[in-house]
Amino acid sequence: MSAPTAPGGARTRSTASLRHRLAERGVDKSLWMLFPALFFALALFIYPFSYGIGLTFQPSPAMQAKWGSGIFSNYVGFFKDSFVFDSIWLTMRLALPVALFNVLASVPMAFKLRRRFRGKKVLTTLLVLPITLGTVLTAQGLLIFAGRQGWLNRFLIDIGLIDQPLALVNNYLGVVFSLVISGFPFAFLLISSYLSGIDPSIEAAAKTMGANWVQRFRRVILPLLAPGLATTFILTFVLAFSVFPSARLVGDAMGSTRVMSLMAFRAFGEQNDYPMASTIAVMMGVVELLVIALVLLWRSSMYKGSTGGKG
Repeated sequence: MSAPTAPGGARTRSTASLRHRLAERGVDKSLWMLFPALFFALALFIYPFSYGIGLTFQPSPAMQAKWGSGIFSNYVGFFKDSFVFDSIWLTMRLALPVALFNVLASVPMAFKLRRRFRGKKVLTTLLVLPITLGTVLTAQGLLIFAGRQGWLNRFLIDIGLIDQPLALVNNYLGVVFSLVISGFPFAFLLISSYLSGIDPSIEAAAKTMGANWVQRFRRVILPLLAPGLATTFILTFVLAFSVFPSARLVGDAMGSTRVMSLMAFRAFGEQNDYPMASTIAVMMGVVELLVIALVLLWRSSMYKGSTGGKG
């Protein structure tokens, strides 16, 4: 509330109380409701994050002896040790294709299931059911079904289709299967929610103007769905990029699925090198942020407005 102006031009002192003036600026007792969230953010994220970054600048004597003294020895070791540095490529080789597949496979399924038809609830339940399995149970199921002595290989050998068991687990393929099974339901649910927020009358209007299905999707649906596609890709990418149990249980932990999280665990649990483990964790965050920035840049080039409509 601004102070009134006297006839002579001088400003008089406001008669409103300090509490009312603060309330106009959003400062009142309701701010106490933010305290629990701020406390947990400080205790569970900000402090551990700051402490972890501080550890990266405290290299162990062994790291200093190997990569030179100085506070950046951990980072020098990360980039110069090919066994650790190559884990970036190995992790991206898993996360990017899996996230892209989950998003692309979710779009046609979400399009089909946004209309009413018999059996829709049953099909939706089957698509979402893997969420309840968990990573460990999914890995166990893959080992039982697709392992060298699993049902699939035994069946293919019995019918004479193959002579030797297929290597479907304990390698790159095993981790991909596990990430797709666990990540697809999340992608499908997110894409479905974004599609429900697009007003069907927009697509109907394009249809009445003579646009075919491909034109309607490319010029109407895709730009409106771009924010949802970007968000879904980011979430599924982060979920796949931080893979740990799958890479260890159904992958090749020290070979083709030597992901960054395993390298951090190796430094932390086997070598007791907490500063190096923190360095790898920080570099994981940096790589993720770079990919997220590129995806958001693509989203902004596709569409800058809101989706609008029903949702």
